[in-house]
Amino acid sequence: MLSVKGLALTGGIVMGGCVLFVSLGNLIWPPYGAAFLGILESIYPGYTNTGGFGSVIVGTLYSAVDWAICGAIVAWLYNKLRDCCS
Repeated sequence: MLSVKGLALTGGIVMGGCVLFVSLGNLIWPPYGAAFLGILESIYPGYTNTGGFGSVIVGTLYSAVDWAICGAIVAWLYNKLRDCCS
């Protein structure tokens, strides 16, 4: 069985950290990660990859919450399918 809480926290922390790292890198070296941040800009409302430090925080929070929810859904679905198919 997968831990729903554990996978949710892991997904949120890992993806939030990735977005934070890439966004801060983009503030220091503007072409860095522009394509990745452009994708995030099209997914998350209110996020812009040229918005400064406030936008970095918004993108990090959006991605952390989004991936925490995805991790919880994946773990829950895995546990349900494991129970019914074994």
